[in-house]
Amino acid sequence: MAEELLKERALELWRAGYVHQMRGDLPRAIELYSESIKLHPTAEAYTFRGWAYRFLDRIDEAIAECRKAITVDPEFGNPYNDIGAYLIDQGKLDEAIEWLNKAKRAARYEPRQFPFMNLGRLYEAKGMINQAIAEFAAALEIAPGDPTCEHSIARLRAMLN
Repeated sequence: MAEELLKERALELWRAGYVHQMRGDLPRAIELYSESIKLHPTAEAYTFRGWAYRFLDRIDEAIAECRKAITVDPEFGNPYNDIGAYLIDQGKLDEAIEWLNKAKRAARYEPRQFPFMNLGRLYEAKGMINQAIAEFAAALEIAPGDPTCEHSIARLRAMLN
C-alpha cells in the first residue's frame, strides 16, 4: 500500500509541476517534477522536466531528461518527439529524423500528430517539399482539420507552383 501512496503523491507533484509550468513558473515546475521523480520516477516527469529545461534554453539537459524518460518507459512517445524537436532547434536535422520516426511508432503517445508535424517542418527546412507535404498530410489523418497542418500544406503546395 505504501508504494501506491508514493505513486499517487508523485502524480500529484507532477500535475502541480505542470500547472506551474503553464503559468510560466519554470523553476518551481522543475522543483515539483524533481520531487515527483524522487518519490516515483516516471517517463512523464522526466519528459516534462526536460520540456521546462528547453524553455530555459538548457537544450542538452532537456535531451538528457528525455533519454531518462525513455529508459523508464520506452513505449512513451513524447520524449522521442521532444528529442527530435530539440535537435531541430539545434540545426541537427538529420539526427532528428530517427527520433521523430521512433515517436511515430511509439505505443503510448498523445498528441500523435506532433512527430509528423515536426518531420514536416524538418523536411521543409531541408527543401524536401513533397516529403514535408506527406508528413503534414499524415498528421491531418490523425488530427483532421488541424489549422497548422492545413496552412502548412497550402503554403508548401504554393511553393511547388
